Amino acid sequence: MVKLSAELIEQAAQYTNPVRDRELDLRGYKIPVLENLGATLDQFDTIDFSDNEIRKLDGFPLLKRIKTLLMNNNRICRIGEGLEQSLPNLRELVLTSNNIQELGDLDPLASVKSLTLLSLLRNPVTNKKHYRLYVINKIPQIRVLDFQKVKLKERQEAEKMFKGKRGAQLAKDIAKRTKTFTPGAALQAEKKKTGPSPADVEAIKNAIANATSLAEVERLNGLLQSGQIPGRDKKQG
Repeated sequence: MVKLSAELIEQAAQYTNPVRDRELDLRGYKIPVLENLGATLDQFDTIDFSDNEIRKLDGFPLLKRIKTLLMNNNRICRIGEGLEQSLPNLRELVLTSNNIQELGDLDPLASVKSLTLLSLLRNPVTNKKHYRLYVINKIPQIRVLDFQKVKLKERQEAEKMFKGKRGAQLAKDIAKRTKTFTPGAALQAEKKKTGPSPADVEAIKNAIANATSLAEVERLNGLLQSGQIPGRDKKQG
């Protein structure tokens, strides 16, 4: 992985793209964290962060000029709060092929009032029930969602679905967020889950004590390494 340093930003390719916007090309460096973006001196309309290892969309200083962020093929699972303060003129956000899981994870985008195009294609969240209507309700000014124009009929359906107290409760019910990830927590839980119980330890001792040959001991060791508990099935039977 490569740190997003001021030096990298200064050395990265920059050019005028086909729509005549100034673009900074930071794709494919395996950058894990967005940082040091003040080094851009707010000279770009578009920044391409595709094909990196970014997990959270945050870390922006005030960049008034930015209109488009291309974040394809990262590992983004969280969107930071306050993007509208850092990127007050952000219009297009492409998050295709990331790892956003829950509808509630999209809520920070509701405050980005300038956003008119959003792509979440190939994110797990797109499989959630009411996904498209939820996004249209949360970001009412959105014009293009997943590269499909938002239709008037969809706006009307979204307004009807989430209208009033019942609609607000529905939005609350379906808008859970992904729990904050704590490094090592899953590993510890897995260790706790898969560790042998006192009964398993007793079964292991009995199996080894009853082994009649070196070959039998080796077989028991092989079973243990594969996660099986010698003697358990026999005891349960």
